[in-house]
Amino acid sequence: MNFAGKVVLITGASSGIGAAAAVKFAKLGATLALNGRNVENLKEVAQQCAAVSKCTPHLAVGDIAKEADTKKVWEETFGAYKKLDVLVNNAGIIETGTIENTSLEQYDRVMNINLRAMYHLTMLAVPELIKSKGNIVNVSSVNGIRSFPGVLAYNISKMGVDQFTRCVALELAAKGVRANCVNPGVTITNLHKRGGMNAEAYAKFLEHSKTTHAMGRPGKADEVADAITFLASDLASFTTGVSLAVDGGRHAMCPR
Repeated sequence: MNFAGKVVLITGASSGIGAAAAVKFAKLGATLALNGRNVENLKEVAQQCAAVSKCTPHLAVGDIAKEADTKKVWEETFGAYKKLDVLVNNAGIIETGTIENTSLEQYDRVMNINLRAMYHLTMLAVPELIKSKGNIVNVSSVNGIRSFPGVLAYNISKMGVDQFTRCVALELAAKGVRANCVNPGVTITNLHKRGGMNAEAYAKFLEHSKTTHAMGRPGKADEVADAITFLASDLASFTTGVSLAVDGGRHAMCPR
């Protein structure tokens, strides 16, 4: 678990799982490029990283839902470091709704950020990852493994992330590049609040999570970050195309 001399680009690093992963990689010696839309939050995460390492991260500010921003994020990162060893595609959003009431605008917004932007940035980064024999870690969800009502567009996008991960893993394996994804269960971040859930509803949601996760609780961002750094490390050198559930057993549960 040593990333000294390695460059890691993390999207959606201004909060939640992305921020936790940034600090974890920093502790392990990585040189970081952090992407996010909230500049102040991103600066705060960068300070946390600098406090535990000798490196101050490069901030690649931008909204990767926009093609021009995704291209700019990549060009800035490569311009700063001239190489890339690990790409962590973490940025994502959630929208609530069923087939009866999810608008095409909502569907497009979720797919653009959760899947299309991931496709685009990975496509741009792959030539350098091939040179460095690097790897990709995508952040999916238990919703990519199991089906849940009420978040249809999100489910579809995360299922797409898992399939994208497997396909890229097969396509790049012979070139020495690994691709894996983590599948968190309910994790305590601001994802659901940003998706429209108020404080009272979120508190009830977390309480309910004690019954929907075999381990009796929601997860923590640090726990997902541990899995991300493991998959990105040489400890996982013979692991590719994997969807690693970090969900307290939720994927294995079956209502009786």
